[in-house]
Amino acid sequence: MNFKSKIKKAYRESDKKTLVVYIILRTLVLITFIRQIILGEVSKAILCLFTLVLLIIPFFIEKKFKITIPSFLEILLLLIIFTSTILGEINNFYVRIPHVDTVMHTLNGFLSAGIGFSLVYLLNQHVDLIKLSPLFVAIVSFCFSMTVGILWEFYEFGFDMLFKTDMQKDTLVHNIATVELDDTKTNNAIKIKDIDKTVLYNKDNEPLAAFTGYLDIGIIDTMKDLIVNFIGSLTFSIIGYLYIKNKEKYRFANNFILTKQIDIIKEES
Repeated sequence: MNFKSKIKKAYRESDKKTLVVYIILRTLVLITFIRQIILGEVSKAILCLFTLVLLIIPFFIEKKFKITIPSFLEILLLLIIFTSTILGEINNFYVRIPHVDTVMHTLNGFLSAGIGFSLVYLLNQHVDLIKLSPLFVAIVSFCFSMTVGILWEFYEFGFDMLFKTDMQKDTLVHNIATVELDDTKTNNAIKIKDIDKTVLYNKDNEPLAAFTGYLDIGIIDTMKDLIVNFIGSLTFSIIGYLYIKNKEKYRFANNFILTKQIDIIKEES
């Protein structure tokens, strides 16, 4: 089956709005990929290929595990993937637009918790021998989301190490505490305050760059991302707990919860 036939088959089987969004985003990624190849940006071209793989995952999960992802959630996932990689990293939205990175990681935590919640909730609904408490399901969804957030930070760190990128954005700080300056080697943190300027030199004592402060290379950004991921994860985990307790009152959560395709068939019949 060629690519055109696969698209037609997917169009018949999938939600039309979701598929249209997927095709538009895939086309934009391919255009970006070609542009990066022309510009000689190998690492960014590889990031485009990685994005194409990520965009396929929701469709793969639906087909492989016979799970239905709500249209709203699926479109949101596709947009987050596209924004995080193509807009954020390649088109520099993270630097140009304040707090975009923070919003993306918060949403990632929220949606990942929704997916984790769904997996355990489905198991709880369809396996008679397992009856998990609402609190346990909420805790597992929280842990699942935090694991996804940590793996994403591993990915950013790995990309920075292998391709010398800066996905873990640097931060300028003016106060530090370090044991590296402790001559007594007694683990005493030496505090340096009001750092006005840092100058980098090469081995020939030639200045390379200067900063208005001290350059933190990614640690603060990573911890900030994990903290907001924590907030998003905790928020949905609480919503998931309340949803199990009262499905009617918190039915808006259905927009973020996966369902087995057999359940959809039963409801329609």
